[in-house]
Amino acid sequence: MESWASSPAVRKSMLGNKRRDTHAELRVRQLLHARGLRYRVDFAPLDKRRRADIVFTRLRLVIYIDGCFWHGCPLHYVRPKTNADYWLPKIERNVERDLEYSARLRDAGWTVLRFWEHEPPVEVADAISGAVAALGEERAAS
Repeated sequence: MESWASSPAVRKSMLGNKRRDTHAELRVRQLLHARGLRYRVDFAPLDKRRRADIVFTRLRLVIYIDGCFWHGCPLHYVRPKTNADYWLPKIERNVERDLEYSARLRDAGWTVLRFWEHEPPVEVADAISGAVAALGEERAAS
């Protein structure tokens, strides 16, 4: 069977990429935890296949910290030069899937926050903390 990778080195590198617990995720989670916030990690709010990075189940708040390459960051995504016939449609589909699933979550009553891996963790944690506070106030008022 022929590999999708353009070389053994690329294959090794890609297989080493994590689905969860990336450096960006860990740093944000560490900051949130230090602020006393508790959440679910790698949790599927709607179906078992699509998992979110951080989820506040009672507040119905879902957070994604998207990788610049995998999710087509407008600032840092670099089109692959090798094996582009494989990678370009894959990344395009990832972007489409992100939009579709975010819409599904919103339609089901969830608040969705998406951040890029390059965003400063403190700023991301501040935004999440603010959303948690606002949603908590809304919930308390109702």
